[in-house]
Order: sequence, then C-alpha cells, then structure tokens
Amino acid sequence: MNDTSPAQERLYQDLARRLMDELVSGRYEVGDRLPAERELSAQFNVSRPTVREAVIALEVQGLVEVRVGSGAYVRRLPGKGDIPGFNISAFELTEARLLFEGEAAALAATTITEEGLAELAALVEEIERENSNPHGTEKADRAFHLAIARATRNAAVAEAVERLWSLRADSPESALLHEKARSANIKPVVEEHTAVLEALRARDPAAARTAMRTHLASVLDSLLFATEEKAIAEARRASQARRDRYTKATS
Repeated sequence: MNDTSPAQERLYQDLARRLMDELVSGRYEVGDRLPAERELSAQFNVSRPTVREAVIALEVQGLVEVRVGSGAYVRRLPGKGDIPGFNISAFELTEARLLFEGEAAALAATTITEEGLAELAALVEEIERENSNPHGTEKADRAFHLAIARATRNAAVAEAVERLWSLRADSPESALLHEKARSANIKPVVEEHTAVLEALRARDPAAARTAMRTHLASVLDSLLFATEEKAIAEARRASQARRDRYTKATS
C-alpha cells in the first residue's frame, strides 16, 4: 500500500479523504446513494475521472458499492481503525505504461529480429482469438507487450515493463477497474496492436512510438467509461463493429 502526505497526494486521494470524512460525520447512512459523479465533480471542483478514482479507492476499502447505471452506495461507515490507504490506480499505471512502453516500442523498432516480429504477429492472432471467447483472458495482450520490451535487448527496460504489468493485477484499485472494463466487454483492440506491429516491421521508431502511445491513450479512454452505463453500451457496439469489420476483411 502506498500512502503519502496530504501535500504530496494526488487530487483523487484528497477527494477520497474528504468523502471518507463525510461518511464519518454522519452525513450519509448505510444504503444511501452518494451524489452523482457530475455533482461531486462540481461540488469539489475536480474532474470526473478524479471523482471516479476516488470512489474506486473507497470501493476497494469496502466503504461503497458501485452499481453500474445507478451510482455509488454506502456499504459501511468507517470505523475508528479505518484510515485512507491508496495503491496505484489504473489511471496512474496506464499513464506510466504510455511513457515507458512508447519509448520501448521506439527502441525495439531498431533492434527487433524477424523471429521477434513473427512472435508478435502470432500474438496478434491470439488476441483476436481470445477476444472472440466470452471467457477468454488477456494473456496474449500481456505477452505482446512484454515481447516488445524484450525486443529492446535491454534487461532494465524489459524488467520495468514487466513490473508495470504485474502492478495491474497486484494493485487492488487497478485490478478492480480492469475487471470492470472486462465485464463491460472492453477488450484489447486488434487494429491498435496491428498498427504497432506494422511500425516495428517498418523499423520506424517514431511510428512505433506513436502507435504504442495511441494504443495506450485508447486504453485510458476505455478505463474512463468502464463504469458508465451509456459508455458500456457504446463500447460493446464498437467492439462488435470491429469484429464485423475484421470478419469481412478476412472472409
């Protein structure tokens, strides 16, 4: 668990503390619904993603329950032993991945072998197969990104990227939001991974960096609406449209 002083903490951590103070004050009772995301955003003068991160932090601690399309409800009130604690959020993690993996892709474009490219091509096909399975995992997605990191031929880069992927499962906040995204049928986008592969195949560092950063920016966008009912429906439609396009292109 990572905890910071008030002067160092991020906005969502400050908001989570303030919301916890409101729970302690008796403003809400168990079963009460917290104000809507847009209301909290206006009340505390923070962005909606900040509100979402704060609510997820409280959800991880078992203080609230988020019901898709309905809102966040008080599950229990903080006790004397409860103190705010924070791990790495999915947004923080994906921002870090965008920085590190973008540069890793650029470096890999100058060092990747034909064997490495063949491995990535096979993994893109495996991502497509996993996406078509309702009970599929995202193992191929992870393997794809780690293979690029290894292709840099820099052990420190490979270890750093592997650590970031480990945090995705090890940090409760990150794991929870990724689970919500998966439940909303938000899956790795084959076209985005293909764009990264093609840039690597062209041995173009700038294009590889751009493709990877574009892909991870899209992941950030997906996480932002992983808990919004309207966005979930849109994501499902988009996912089906991508599958339909792929089927037509390969038939």
